[in-house]
Amino acid sequence: MRKETYDVVVVGGGPSGMMAAGRAGERGLRVLLLEKNRGLGDKLKITGGGRCNITNAEFDKEIFLKHYGPAKDFLYSPFSQYGVKETFDFFENQGLPLIVEARKRAFPKTQKAEDVFKVLEKYLIKNKVTIKTGTKVNEIRARDGKIKSIVTVGAEYEAKAFVLATGGLSHPETGATGDGFKWLQELGHTVKPSTPDIVPLAVKEKWVKDLSGVSLSFMKITFFLDGKKAFSKTGKILFTHFGLSGPLVMNSARQVKDLLRAGIVTAKIDTYPDTDLGALEKNIIKVFDQNKNKDLKNIFKEIVPDGLDEAVFSLLKNIDDPTAMSMQAERAGKIKVHSVTKDERKQIVDLLKALPVTITGLLGFDKAVVSDGGVLLEEIDMRTMGSKKIKNLYITGDLLNINRPSGGYSLQLCWTTGFVAGDNLLK
Repeated sequence: MRKETYDVVVVGGGPSGMMAAGRAGERGLRVLLLEKNRGLGDKLKITGGGRCNITNAEFDKEIFLKHYGPAKDFLYSPFSQYGVKETFDFFENQGLPLIVEARKRAFPKTQKAEDVFKVLEKYLIKNKVTIKTGTKVNEIRARDGKIKSIVTVGAEYEAKAFVLATGGLSHPETGATGDGFKWLQELGHTVKPSTPDIVPLAVKEKWVKDLSGVSLSFMKITFFLDGKKAFSKTGKILFTHFGLSGPLVMNSARQVKDLLRAGIVTAKIDTYPDTDLGALEKNIIKVFDQNKNKDLKNIFKEIVPDGLDEAVFSLLKNIDDPTAMSMQAERAGKIKVHSVTKDERKQIVDLLKALPVTITGLLGFDKAVVSDGGVLLEEIDMRTMGSKKIKNLYITGDLLNINRPSGGYSLQLCWTTGFVAGDNLLK
């Protein structure tokens, strides 16, 4: 078996691994980066729909860290060393300016994730990092509380320090298999099991699935557990062939997951969240007065958000739930606007303010932007990203038990923890 020796071996060629390897090389250390896939950054290249939401342009550290929930208190030290400003500076100094879009999401001005990857690739090459792709780690050899070497097919790599940056379980099509979690458990770390986190929701109702492809930018969704209100969120909703997606829904998935463990979860979608019942009814009366002799079905587009008219009309006709509405299907299909009763008009208003949905579950890792779980932060020295159990091991990115929403927070965690590890090892 061939043996090679380096100062640092980084396992995992994703964003945090590339950042850690590049920074360690920048310090003059001899660095080896191992990646089991044929190329580096496979998951990075598809993030943000291929546009790459590099970070979130919230420069107030206190506000930014609130998005990491209970992990917030652990993150002050690493983010003091390398935060949002440093990320902006890094990419812009490498010739890739960033632009800021809605919800402070920062993207490369070119709108291409591939360009983000190229910046990191150049960073590695410039700092003389040895890169070996298509190289699967078979064994991590440790003794006396330290890693001695990493074994692949036909080779053993020794080093003074090792960085694990193998990522989580989301996007298995990019080769994500959770190997890092298994190795960390074998090394004595406590690893919280991983589940899909930022992920779409599956629903029961056919009318939702029939709307596949329809996107609504300003909706309010309220979730209920066994009929009791749990929480509400407002934002963009995307209807799909399996249920609901979009930033609003995906960022609700973690809470919905907890509710599903406790009972039956339903939801109501408010299609006019900034209009109360009385005002909405007045708007509908105005439309009705202007179209008295038309069929109700033909003027529905004027009172329902774009793309929802047929779905809402189907609900009104009792197609999905015969007990939900009193207006009979035959009457709803033929009725003239001037014949709509006050009670029937109220049914329409109530429906637009509370479209009924039954949540049946979360989709799997293949649809997840991020998966949760990972090494407990209590077992990490967050000042350096060093393991408290293995003296020369550093852990970064999605291997850490840190929940976060979409919007640039996941990649910023990778840039921060990767840089901090690369900057502090062997000091």
